[in-house]
Amino acid sequence: MATSRLMEYFNKQPRIGVLSTASRDGKVDAAVFGSPQMADEETVIVALGENRTYEYLRENPHAVFTIVESGETIADWKGLRVYLRMKEHASSGEMFETYKRDLARAVGEEAAAMIHAVATFEVDEIRPLVDMGQGWEASIPGGSRG
Repeated sequence: MATSRLMEYFNKQPRIGVLSTASRDGKVDAAVFGSPQMADEETVIVALGENRTYEYLRENPHAVFTIVESGETIADWKGLRVYLRMKEHASSGEMFETYKRDLARAVGEEAAAMIHAVATFEVDEIRPLVDMGQGWEASIPGGSRG
């Protein structure tokens, strides 16, 4: 499904994206996130605060992470919509503590202290930013322009 090219693009920094979620009764949320990282070609890890995004994910495990990269003109904009399904989440335990410890080393204790939970997601589908019948590869820089 996903490729090493997707993983490289997904993990490129600096970048931000929007994580969209919905509650069990259909209320939607979209939040700016910089933390999602692909751990391997099928797994995304997201650090979460104690907020609406985390609340909705506990009710409904489906989400979309949208990455947008501007271009000179609107036709040159690139990006992806990565459809995800949460596999697990933790606000304590080994996975959570390891993530916070690694984050504290990378960006400092203050940033790590803001993390309430860590979630792992499976990549369900990859779609282009703008779906004009092209494959998702055309939606990332250096991708084909079919």
